[in-house]
Amino acid sequence: MTARALIVGAARSGSGKTSVTIGLMRALRRRGLAVRGAKSGPDYIDPGFHMAATGHPGVNLDSWAMHPDLLAHLAKGQAADADILLIESAMGLFDGIVSEPGRSGAAADIARLYDVPALVILDVSGQSQTAAALAKGFAAYDPRVKIAGIVLNQVASARHETMARDAIEAIGMKVLGAVHRNPDMALPERHLGLVQASEHDALEAFIERLADVMERSIDLDAVLAAAAPLSVPAVTTSHRLPPPGQRIAIARDRAFSFVYPHVAAHWRQAGAELLPFSPLADEGPDPSADACWLPGGYPELHPGRLAEAETFRARMRAFAKTRPVHGECGGFMVLGRALEDADGITHPMLGLLDHVTSYAKRKMNLGYRQARLTRDCPIGKAGETIRGHEFHYSRLVEPGNDEPLAELADGQGRALGRSGARRGNVSGTYFHAIARG
Repeated sequence: MTARALIVGAARSGSGKTSVTIGLMRALRRRGLAVRGAKSGPDYIDPGFHMAATGHPGVNLDSWAMHPDLLAHLAKGQAADADILLIESAMGLFDGIVSEPGRSGAAADIARLYDVPALVILDVSGQSQTAAALAKGFAAYDPRVKIAGIVLNQVASARHETMARDAIEAIGMKVLGAVHRNPDMALPERHLGLVQASEHDALEAFIERLADVMERSIDLDAVLAAAAPLSVPAVTTSHRLPPPGQRIAIARDRAFSFVYPHVAAHWRQAGAELLPFSPLADEGPDPSADACWLPGGYPELHPGRLAEAETFRARMRAFAKTRPVHGECGGFMVLGRALEDADGITHPMLGLLDHVTSYAKRKMNLGYRQARLTRDCPIGKAGETIRGHEFHYSRLVEPGNDEPLAELADGQGRALGRSGARRGNVSGTYFHAIARG
């Protein structure tokens, strides 16, 4: 069976892609179809919503961070045994970085590589016929990216829909649906984007409501007809991140939750066992584990509880004496000496590394990262390059005296200086590792 695929794109972030995507996923699943989801780019929150909507784990498809062989491997794997694969774009359909051809991180790269057509969500609030100019721009910008149709979003009235629809259809483009304004469709957000699927109250009922809206608003038969067979070569790849151990203790709760699905899946496929524990519940790593991983998340929302978690602190310190511990972003913050919260209150952290971070002194750090490791650590060996992504508002206010872990560059190769820290068996970085460079 060859799955059909469709990219759900837009002109910008905030156009309603996620709501439409997960509503479509559930509506198509109601028809008895095997639906799978993917997210272009490095966003680690949306795949959780895709899993909730489809009943199958989501995946990231990142043309910049992932070697082409790894990208193809993951796309092919996600489409296996599926009827349709919906790939949600990050930001705008063509938005990426200036890089080598086909490796910008934009969803358009996937469209070009695998001949996947795009369904464009147009937020038409504050406009009507001008929507046709935007639609025409999508169609003309790159002839290698096929635009399968348009879905109007944030439609104010039947008259508004008619004006926008008629203008778009007059230039020969298809309008496959129109979603009228509905405040109940909004997904809750916080400083790193959407509130995670695992934290969304009554998520199942919310997805069901979205599916109801899509069934009323979008021609599902036309959407299925617009999807094209996914043509991905069979490849083998060595560019995945190796498991840091055979038995991996991994923090998992509302403070530690940002793990890329493809990373955890590869670890399991390689024979590793993941042993979750909750620092917020004052749990420590399983004593039988041979490595410990503190992923990113929202420790800045729970610093008091983490500071008071004496069992967590004691067991982490004992574990780190003999086995490797690695932290990413939020995990890196907790490995440090202290964390200053939004109110300016400083809370002691694990002290396994020497730095201090602050959420009171906020500065957004966002972008792709290339890290040449200068020390061995659980994500690779000294001299290797790891590609990843950084997105946080906290700041490093005291760098401490530990050895730096990597020489960092941005997605275009511009040097950013030394990054991360390593002391004994403990290492950490602000960036999230996606794949081996």
